[in-house]
Amino acid sequence: MFRKYLTDLSLILVAVIWALNFSIIKVTLTEIDPYSFNALRFIFAAVILYSIARKRGYTLKVQKEDFWKLVGIGIVGNLFYQVLFMIGIDYTYSANAAVMLGTIPIWVAILSQFFTDEKMTTLTFIGVVLAFSGVALIIAGGENEISFQSKTFLGDVITVIAALCWAVFTIMSRKYLKTYSPVQYSAFMSVIGVICLSLVGAPSLLKLDWSGISWLGFGGIIYSGALSVGVAYIIWNRGVKVIGAVRTAAYQNLVPVLGLLFGVILLGEELALLQYIGAALVICGIVIARLEKKSPTSLNSSKS
Repeated sequence: MFRKYLTDLSLILVAVIWALNFSIIKVTLTEIDPYSFNALRFIFAAVILYSIARKRGYTLKVQKEDFWKLVGIGIVGNLFYQVLFMIGIDYTYSANAAVMLGTIPIWVAILSQFFTDEKMTTLTFIGVVLAFSGVALIIAGGENEISFQSKTFLGDVITVIAALCWAVFTIMSRKYLKTYSPVQYSAFMSVIGVICLSLVGAPSLLKLDWSGISWLGFGGIIYSGALSVGVAYIIWNRGVKVIGAVRTAAYQNLVPVLGLLFGVILLGEELALLQYIGAALVICGIVIARLEKKSPTSLNSSKS
Protein backbone atom coordinates (compact mmCIF):
# COMPACT_ATOMS: atom_id res chain seq x y z
CA MET A 1 0.00 0.00 0.00
CA PHE A 2 2.78 2.42 0.97
CA ARG A 3 4.75 1.73 -2.22
CA LYS A 4 1.64 2.47 -4.29
CA TYR A 5 1.57 6.04 -2.97
CA LEU A 6 5.33 6.53 -2.52
CA THR A 7 5.63 8.91 -5.49
CA ASP A 8 2.71 11.05 -4.31
CA LEU A 9 3.98 11.20 -0.72
CA SER A 10 7.49 12.10 -1.85
CA LEU A 11 6.15 14.93 -4.07
CA ILE A 12 4.18 16.24 -1.10
CA LEU A 13 7.48 16.23 0.79
CA VAL A 14 9.00 18.35 -1.99
CA ALA A 15 6.14 20.83 -1.62
CA VAL A 16 6.84 20.99 2.14
CA ILE A 17 10.55 21.60 1.49
CA TRP A 18 9.82 24.34 -1.05
CA ALA A 19 7.18 25.98 1.14
CA LEU A 20 9.65 26.31 4.01
CA ASN A 21 12.40 27.32 1.61
CA PHE A 22 10.74 30.66 0.79
CA SER A 23 11.00 31.80 4.42
CA ILE A 24 14.51 30.43 4.79
CA ILE A 25 15.69 32.21 1.64
CA LYS A 26 14.11 35.47 2.80
CA VAL A 27 16.10 35.32 6.06
CA THR A 28 19.33 34.22 4.37
CA LEU A 29 19.22 36.97 1.74
CA THR A 30 19.47 39.57 4.50
CA GLU A 31 23.09 38.40 4.89
CA ILE A 32 24.01 37.12 1.41
CA ASP A 33 23.27 38.62 -2.00
CA PRO A 34 21.07 36.51 -4.34
CA TYR A 35 23.81 35.66 -6.87
CA SER A 36 26.28 34.46 -4.23
CA PHE A 37 23.50 32.54 -2.49
CA ASN A 38 22.49 30.73 -5.67
CA ALA A 39 26.09 29.79 -6.47
CA LEU A 40 26.82 28.57 -2.91
CA ARG A 41 23.69 26.49 -2.54
CA PHE A 42 24.26 24.80 -5.90
CA ILE A 43 27.85 24.00 -4.95
CA PHE A 44 26.55 22.32 -1.81
CA ALA A 45 23.77 20.56 -3.74
CA ALA A 46 26.17 19.29 -6.41
CA VAL A 47 28.48 17.78 -3.78
CA ILE A 48 25.53 16.02 -2.14
CA LEU A 49 24.02 14.76 -5.39
CA TYR A 50 27.35 13.62 -6.83
CA SER A 51 28.13 11.74 -3.61
CA ILE A 52 24.75 9.99 -3.69
CA ALA A 53 25.21 9.12 -7.36
CA ARG A 54 28.67 7.67 -6.79
CA LYS A 55 27.47 5.70 -3.79
CA ARG A 56 24.78 4.13 -5.96
CA GLY A 57 27.27 3.28 -8.68
CA TYR A 58 26.52 6.12 -11.11
CA THR A 59 28.92 8.54 -12.77
CA LEU A 60 28.37 11.84 -14.52
CA LYS A 61 29.21 10.22 -17.85
CA VAL A 62 26.38 10.40 -20.36
CA GLN A 63 26.04 9.23 -23.94
CA LYS A 64 27.99 11.38 -26.37
CA GLU A 65 24.94 12.25 -28.46
CA ASP A 66 23.07 13.40 -25.33
CA PHE A 67 25.77 15.58 -23.78
CA TRP A 68 25.12 18.98 -25.34
CA LYS A 69 21.35 18.47 -25.29
CA LEU A 70 21.52 17.81 -21.55
CA VAL A 71 23.77 20.84 -21.08
CA GLY A 72 21.15 22.94 -22.86
CA ILE A 73 18.37 21.57 -20.64
CA GLY A 74 20.50 22.28 -17.57
CA ILE A 75 21.06 25.87 -18.65
CA VAL A 76 17.31 26.40 -19.10
CA GLY A 77 16.41 24.90 -15.72
CA ASN A 78 19.33 25.95 -13.57
CA LEU A 79 20.53 29.23 -15.09
CA PHE A 80 17.65 30.89 -16.92
CA TYR A 81 15.01 29.89 -14.37
CA GLN A 82 17.07 30.84 -11.31
CA VAL A 83 18.27 34.20 -12.67
CA LEU A 84 14.90 35.20 -14.15
CA PHE A 85 13.12 34.27 -10.92
CA MET A 86 15.45 36.46 -8.86
CA ILE A 87 15.11 39.41 -11.27
CA GLY A 88 11.35 38.98 -11.65
CA ILE A 89 10.56 38.92 -7.95
CA ASP A 90 12.70 42.03 -7.50
CA TYR A 91 10.47 43.95 -9.95
CA THR A 92 7.05 42.78 -8.78
CA TYR A 93 5.11 41.95 -5.63
CA SER A 94 5.67 38.59 -3.96
CA ALA A 95 1.94 37.85 -4.36
CA ASN A 96 2.18 38.54 -8.09
CA ALA A 97 5.20 36.24 -8.32
CA ALA A 98 3.28 33.47 -6.55
CA VAL A 99 0.48 33.69 -9.13
CA MET A 100 2.96 33.75 -12.01
CA LEU A 101 4.78 30.67 -10.70
CA GLY A 102 1.41 29.01 -10.23
CA THR A 103 1.20 28.86 -14.02
CA ILE A 104 3.99 26.23 -14.15
CA PRO A 105 1.58 23.23 -14.24
CA ILE A 106 -0.43 24.97 -16.97
CA TRP A 107 2.67 25.53 -19.11
CA VAL A 108 3.77 21.94 -18.52
CA ALA A 109 0.35 20.65 -19.57
CA ILE A 110 0.19 22.82 -22.71
CA LEU A 111 3.74 22.08 -23.85
CA SER A 112 3.35 18.37 -23.14
CA GLN A 113 0.15 18.33 -25.16
CA PHE A 114 1.84 19.69 -28.27
CA PHE A 115 5.45 18.53 -28.02
CA THR A 116 5.48 15.17 -26.19
CA ASP A 117 3.61 11.89 -26.12
CA GLU A 118 2.12 12.78 -22.73
CA LYS A 119 -1.36 13.99 -23.62
CA MET A 120 -3.87 15.52 -21.23
CA THR A 121 -6.99 13.59 -20.40
CA THR A 122 -10.12 15.55 -19.55
CA LEU A 123 -9.54 14.78 -15.87
CA THR A 124 -5.96 16.03 -16.04
CA PHE A 125 -7.06 19.26 -17.69
CA ILE A 126 -9.77 19.86 -15.07
CA GLY A 127 -7.32 19.10 -12.27
CA VAL A 128 -4.70 21.54 -13.56
CA VAL A 129 -7.26 24.35 -13.98
CA LEU A 130 -8.73 23.74 -10.51
CA ALA A 131 -5.31 23.73 -8.87
CA PHE A 132 -4.30 27.03 -10.49
CA SER A 133 -7.67 28.58 -9.60
CA GLY A 134 -7.04 27.55 -6.01
CA VAL A 135 -3.65 29.26 -5.99
CA ALA A 136 -5.25 32.46 -7.36
CA LEU A 137 -7.89 32.41 -4.60
CA ILE A 138 -5.28 31.81 -1.90
CA ILE A 139 -3.30 34.83 -3.05
CA ALA A 140 -6.41 37.01 -3.53
CA GLY A 141 -7.64 36.19 -0.03
CA GLY A 142 -4.33 36.99 1.65
CA GLU A 143 -2.96 40.20 3.10
CA ASN A 144 -0.08 40.50 0.62
CA GLU A 145 -0.66 43.11 -2.04
CA ILE A 146 -1.38 41.86 -5.53
CA SER A 147 -1.64 44.35 -8.36
CA PHE A 148 -1.27 44.02 -12.12
CA GLN A 149 -0.42 47.63 -12.79
CA SER A 150 2.13 48.99 -15.25
CA LYS A 151 4.79 49.35 -12.54
CA THR A 152 4.83 45.58 -11.94
CA PHE A 153 4.36 44.57 -15.57
CA LEU A 154 8.05 43.93 -16.28
CA GLY A 155 8.48 41.81 -13.17
CA ASP A 156 5.29 39.87 -13.93
CA VAL A 157 6.44 39.11 -17.48
CA ILE A 158 9.93 38.05 -16.34
CA THR A 159 8.45 35.76 -13.68
CA VAL A 160 6.11 34.16 -16.24
CA ILE A 161 9.15 33.53 -18.46
CA ALA A 162 10.88 31.94 -15.47
CA ALA A 163 7.85 29.67 -14.96
CA LEU A 164 7.96 28.77 -18.64
CA CYS A 165 11.66 27.89 -18.33
CA TRP A 166 10.94 25.48 -15.48
CA ALA A 167 8.10 23.96 -17.49
CA VAL A 168 10.42 23.44 -20.48
CA PHE A 169 13.05 21.92 -18.19
CA THR A 170 10.47 19.54 -16.72
CA ILE A 171 9.00 18.22 -19.98
CA MET A 172 12.38 17.96 -21.75
CA SER A 173 13.74 16.00 -18.81
CA ARG A 174 11.14 13.25 -19.23
CA LYS A 175 12.72 11.94 -22.43
CA TYR A 176 16.15 11.53 -20.85
CA LEU A 177 14.81 10.13 -17.59
CA LYS A 178 13.86 7.07 -19.63
CA THR A 179 17.60 6.55 -20.17
CA TYR A 180 19.18 7.89 -17.00
CA SER A 181 18.18 7.35 -13.37
CA PRO A 182 16.75 10.33 -11.45
CA VAL A 183 19.84 10.33 -9.20
CA GLN A 184 22.34 10.38 -12.08
CA TYR A 185 20.29 12.93 -14.01
CA SER A 186 19.92 15.23 -10.99
CA ALA A 187 23.65 15.04 -10.26
CA PHE A 188 24.52 15.95 -13.86
CA MET A 189 22.06 18.87 -13.86
CA SER A 190 23.40 20.17 -10.54
CA VAL A 191 26.91 20.32 -11.98
CA ILE A 192 25.61 22.36 -14.93
CA GLY A 193 23.93 24.62 -12.39
CA VAL A 194 27.13 25.05 -10.39
CA ILE A 195 29.17 26.02 -13.44
CA CYS A 196 26.60 28.49 -14.79
CA LEU A 197 25.61 30.10 -11.49
CA SER A 198 29.21 30.32 -10.29
CA LEU A 199 30.15 32.23 -13.45
CA VAL A 200 27.18 34.58 -12.99
CA GLY A 201 27.82 34.97 -9.28
CA ALA A 202 31.63 35.25 -9.44
CA PRO A 203 31.76 39.07 -9.10
CA SER A 204 29.47 38.93 -6.07
CA LEU A 205 31.32 36.00 -4.50
CA LEU A 206 34.62 37.87 -4.73
CA LYS A 207 33.13 40.77 -2.76
CA LEU A 208 31.23 38.60 -0.27
CA ASP A 209 31.89 39.39 3.41
CA TRP A 210 32.17 35.89 4.84
CA SER A 211 32.56 37.20 8.40
CA GLY A 212 29.15 38.84 8.12
CA ILE A 213 27.37 35.51 7.57
CA SER A 214 25.86 34.04 10.74
CA TRP A 215 25.25 30.40 11.50
CA LEU A 216 21.66 31.00 10.38
CA GLY A 217 22.94 32.22 7.01
CA PHE A 218 25.09 29.14 6.52
CA GLY A 219 22.16 27.03 7.69
CA GLY A 220 20.03 28.60 4.97
CA ILE A 221 22.63 27.67 2.34
CA ILE A 222 22.76 24.10 3.61
CA TYR A 223 18.97 23.72 3.78
CA SER A 224 18.36 25.25 0.38
CA GLY A 225 21.23 23.34 -1.21
CA ALA A 226 20.78 19.93 0.39
CA LEU A 227 16.98 19.82 0.50
CA SER A 228 15.42 22.41 -1.83
CA VAL A 229 17.81 21.53 -4.66
CA GLY A 230 19.43 18.21 -3.71
CA VAL A 231 16.66 16.01 -2.33
CA ALA A 232 13.89 17.88 -4.17
CA TYR A 233 15.55 17.49 -7.59
CA ILE A 234 15.84 13.72 -7.19
CA ILE A 235 12.21 13.38 -6.10
CA TRP A 236 10.93 15.78 -8.78
CA ASN A 237 12.79 13.95 -11.55
CA ARG A 238 11.61 10.59 -10.22
CA GLY A 239 8.04 11.92 -10.31
CA VAL A 240 8.48 13.02 -13.94
CA LYS A 241 9.82 9.56 -14.76
CA VAL A 242 7.09 7.59 -12.94
CA ILE A 243 3.85 9.60 -13.28
CA GLY A 244 4.74 12.07 -16.03
CA ALA A 245 5.51 15.79 -16.21
CA VAL A 246 1.92 17.07 -16.03
CA ARG A 247 0.90 15.19 -12.90
CA THR A 248 4.23 15.92 -11.20
CA ALA A 249 3.95 19.65 -11.93
CA ALA A 250 0.49 19.76 -10.33
CA TYR A 251 2.08 19.16 -6.93
CA GLN A 252 3.92 22.48 -7.23
CA ASN A 253 0.62 24.20 -6.42
CA LEU A 254 0.69 22.62 -2.95
CA VAL A 255 3.42 25.09 -1.96
CA PRO A 256 1.08 28.04 -1.20
CA VAL A 257 -1.35 25.68 0.57
CA LEU A 258 1.39 24.46 2.87
CA GLY A 259 2.56 28.04 3.32
CA LEU A 260 -0.91 28.81 4.72
CA LEU A 261 -0.76 25.75 6.97
CA PHE A 262 2.63 26.73 8.38
CA GLY A 263 1.31 30.25 8.98
CA VAL A 264 -1.60 28.88 11.02
CA ILE A 265 0.50 26.39 13.00
CA LEU A 266 3.68 28.40 13.56
CA LEU A 267 2.44 31.98 13.54
CA GLY A 268 -1.17 31.62 14.68
CA GLU A 269 -2.44 33.35 11.54
CA GLU A 270 -6.11 33.33 10.61
CA LEU A 271 -7.27 32.43 7.11
CA ALA A 272 -9.86 34.19 4.99
CA LEU A 273 -12.77 32.27 3.46
CA LEU A 274 -11.25 32.59 -0.04
CA GLN A 275 -8.06 30.94 1.20
CA TYR A 276 -9.95 27.96 2.62
CA ILE A 277 -11.76 27.58 -0.70
CA GLY A 278 -8.51 28.01 -2.62
CA ALA A 279 -6.71 25.36 -0.56
CA ALA A 280 -9.60 22.93 -1.12
CA LEU A 281 -9.51 23.59 -4.88
CA VAL A 282 -5.76 22.96 -5.06
CA ILE A 283 -6.07 19.64 -3.24
CA CYS A 284 -9.07 18.58 -5.34
CA GLY A 285 -7.26 19.61 -8.52
CA ILE A 286 -4.18 17.53 -7.66
CA VAL A 287 -6.30 14.49 -6.79
CA ILE A 288 -8.30 14.78 -10.03
CA ALA A 289 -5.18 15.32 -12.15
CA ARG A 290 -3.59 12.25 -10.53
CA LEU A 291 -6.53 9.97 -11.32
CA GLU A 292 -5.78 7.41 -13.99
CA LYS A 293 -8.52 7.53 -16.58
CA LYS A 294 -9.51 4.09 -17.76
CA SER A 295 -10.76 5.37 -21.07
CA PRO A 296 -7.99 6.01 -23.62
CA THR A 297 -9.77 9.19 -24.74
CA SER A 298 -7.69 12.32 -24.26
CA LEU A 299 -8.29 15.93 -25.11
CA ASN A 300 -6.64 15.67 -28.47
CA SER A 301 -7.71 12.19 -29.42
CA SER A 302 -11.44 12.65 -29.88
CA LYS A 303 -12.27 11.91 -33.48
CA SER A 304 -15.56 12.09 -35.34
